[in-house]
Amino acid sequence: MKLSDEMLEKIEVIVKQRRALLDALYDEGVNADTVLSNGRVVNVITGEIYAADVSIKGVHILKVGESDDVTGPETTVVDLDGAYVIPGLIDSHTHFESAMLTATEFSRLSIPTGTTTIVSDPHEIGNVLGPIAIEAIARESVTLPNRIHTRPPCHTPNVPGVETAGYDIRWKDVPDMLDLPGVDGIGENQAVTQPRLVHKHTPEVIDDVLHSTTYARLSGKVVDGNAAAIFGSDLAAHVIAGGTDVSCHETTTKAESLAKLRDGVWVLMREGSTQRNMAECIRPVTEDGVQPHRLCLSTDDMMPNDLRDRGHMNDVVRRTIAAGIDPVLAIQMATIHPATWMGHNEVGALLPGKLADVVVIDGPLEEMNVRAVYLNGRHVAQNNELLIDLPRYTYPDEVKDSIKRGPVDAAELAVTADGSRAQVRAVGLIPDQNLTRAVTGNLPVVDGVVQPDFDQDLLHLALVERHGRHGGVGRSFVHGFGMTRGAIAESVAHDCHNIMCMGANLDDMVVAINRVIAMKGGLALAKDGEVIGDLQLEIAGLMTDQMSAVEMADRLELLGTLARDELGVKVHGPFMHLAFLSLSTSPTWKITDLGLLDVPTYTIIPTVIDETEATKRAEYVEAAR
Repeated sequence: MKLSDEMLEKIEVIVKQRRALLDALYDEGVNADTVLSNGRVVNVITGEIYAADVSIKGVHILKVGESDDVTGPETTVVDLDGAYVIPGLIDSHTHFESAMLTATEFSRLSIPTGTTTIVSDPHEIGNVLGPIAIEAIARESVTLPNRIHTRPPCHTPNVPGVETAGYDIRWKDVPDMLDLPGVDGIGENQAVTQPRLVHKHTPEVIDDVLHSTTYARLSGKVVDGNAAAIFGSDLAAHVIAGGTDVSCHETTTKAESLAKLRDGVWVLMREGSTQRNMAECIRPVTEDGVQPHRLCLSTDDMMPNDLRDRGHMNDVVRRTIAAGIDPVLAIQMATIHPATWMGHNEVGALLPGKLADVVVIDGPLEEMNVRAVYLNGRHVAQNNELLIDLPRYTYPDEVKDSIKRGPVDAAELAVTADGSRAQVRAVGLIPDQNLTRAVTGNLPVVDGVVQPDFDQDLLHLALVERHGRHGGVGRSFVHGFGMTRGAIAESVAHDCHNIMCMGANLDDMVVAINRVIAMKGGLALAKDGEVIGDLQLEIAGLMTDQMSAVEMADRLELLGTLARDELGVKVHGPFMHLAFLSLSTSPTWKITDLGLLDVPTYTIIPTVIDETEATKRAEYVEAAR
């Protein structure tokens, strides 16, 4: 077999690196570059904690144990004074877009907290602009010193026919996306989250997904799943569609976790800013003694102020320990477990020949206070301060003009009904979940327009199609935010990212939505006919490269304070909670640009509970299709 020049070059690089390690072990005058001495090593292979030195040569771990024989006059020796030493932490599933941060700025906050590897799923930006945006975020990611594995979607939108994305990704797009730098697989496979309905109503989606996942598997890539609240044949179908051995980060109950583990699914226990499911996912281990080897930790969606104030995967491990998991096992769930699932055997443990991603922990292991971070053998962070410069990446102009519609007016946002009162359906928020409740209420009608009712905590809710494909508006109501004044609008609305808005009145909703449109994407708060706070997100309406991570965290904290103090919002993280009210694959009721969606049946249902209205909405949806 003739080897390509590229393969021969890779072989020579690796041979040279390994030879340097062997020389450092045996040749006089060739020694370790760095020795972290007098530490307590957490061995994620054996589950032990013991005193040992960690010796580093180049980008690799040379040995773990006694270091005198590899220490020379040029070796930098760092006395850890009994601190714990663990492998670099791995976030097995997250979206930079949810933090409204570029990969660079996310990493600026993440690296000092001990996270050295991230699995990035850019399906948010993929839903908006397709492959050109996937390429932009992938190319940014490979410029960074931490390991970012990019996994683009194989199908957008999640549920064709009931929502509208900016770009419809299909099998034809997948080979080129999988060939981009840093791409190691397909992201969460939401197109078959409800495989029974897809198989019955849109079988062409099944065929398209099977082509994409089969190609990925034959190319040596992985496939992420998305199996929200499904069991039995439906879960089996989802696993088969992904080529088996898939993951799922949408597990919210003990029963789901157990069912998925039994079907060989890698359960990525989500513990983000507003979605916290780890405590349920680990119950099969803590209560029934189930083997934990396919349980991994992930964040899915993080707010920058949480990254700044609480940390990243170190905080997730901390929470897991607090939930009753042994500290070593919690660390395994953020190191060797995800590394094994990803098929990346160069990270995840402190072993000879592994890449030298090393984290030093001060104080009790349960507190996960990060003292120092070594990435590829380089000391990159100390006491939560980044010691290195990150390269600047500017996104291309073609991903910065994604709002394709003009201003809205109040008539477009109004829910109408006859009579003096109307029975309505509303999306019911569940704090710290992306699941919702099915809520109904009886609301007053004034001049044919259904009004909100603050005593029932029912507000206007609208989703405005912003990709220029039909310009429609989905209209309903929302329960659970406690807001009594003004409006909040944002172009971050999972996963198609049309413009989401909730409001106490239609006039302020118009002001907030039109501000988002004028900014070419972002967040806006309005009250008494004026914008009282905003944030521009010019990259696909999701992110910005004009603001540092710390500046972003400060701005979002300010907007959150305005939402609470000026608008009366009673839920933490209101912008992220609001953004998930359009996630079409997560039960029970959601809002799309075509109306109120009943997720279990994938059908648009009328907001006003009236046969005439039901007929009108069905005709509208059919026309939009």
